[in-house]
Amino acid sequence: MPELPEMEHYRSQLSPLLCGQRITGVTVNRAKTINEPIEAFESALRGRTILFVERKGKHLLFHLDDGHRLHLHLMLGGWLAYGEQGPKKDSHFQVILRFGDGNSLFFGGLRLGYLHRITAKAALEEMKELGPDPFDSRLTLEAFGKRLSGKKGKLKTTLTDQRFLAGIGNCYSDEICFDAKLHPAAAASSLDSASVERLYNSIRKVLVEAKEVGGYMEHPLTPDDTLTGGYNDQCRVYDRKDEPCLVCGTPIKFETLTGRKMFYCPNCQKDS
Repeated sequence: MPELPEMEHYRSQLSPLLCGQRITGVTVNRAKTINEPIEAFESALRGRTILFVERKGKHLLFHLDDGHRLHLHLMLGGWLAYGEQGPKKDSHFQVILRFGDGNSLFFGGLRLGYLHRITAKAALEEMKELGPDPFDSRLTLEAFGKRLSGKKGKLKTTLTDQRFLAGIGNCYSDEICFDAKLHPAAAASSLDSASVERLYNSIRKVLVEAKEVGGYMEHPLTPDDTLTGGYNDQCRVYDRKDEPCLVCGTPIKFETLTGRKMFYCPNCQKDS
């Protein structure tokens, strides 16, 4: 599932391409992807202009000139493409937005994900349960420590709880724990002050590193996009079961924790 680095990468790439663009055509190939009848959805979007693109955790909000938002959640397997034509036949995409300059935005893989047209008030309501963004200036080390001290679950479970912090999922929770030298199954509230500080710094470090190299998405956004997916080969523990740890050589261990994949180095991540 795309996480904060992937969605921020999409936002930063799409903003200069879409801001000020007028939607001239809309195609919906899967009714379940949207939240109103196809005809109403297409009619409401046709002629609208995208003002700007905002990220909230793992969500993107496309702000329209009539005050509405297009709320995108890619969920598991969703991806985007942009250009004069898509990398696959149009019928492979659940929704396509066409613009006056001849380019289109293609929404693919939205079997679980969705693209909903909602009001500004509804957007606030849907986002109100999200925790702070990891890069929120108000999330100081002290504020982070207070939030963490009240959590009763395991560290990985806490990091992936969108009400605790918005945007971290399976991949980056494991990468963050490895960078902080903390076991992902450690009790979140049991960490000492030094461990909390390492975790706080690792969250920002890992997410910035991943964002700067395009995250781990496999589909390029545009035909000339060579950045997207650059983090795939930089994961230090995630999806590396039985491969040697890049620090100590110990085989990476794979387990499940509350139904989630969990990868870690049993030698480097002893701290709990």
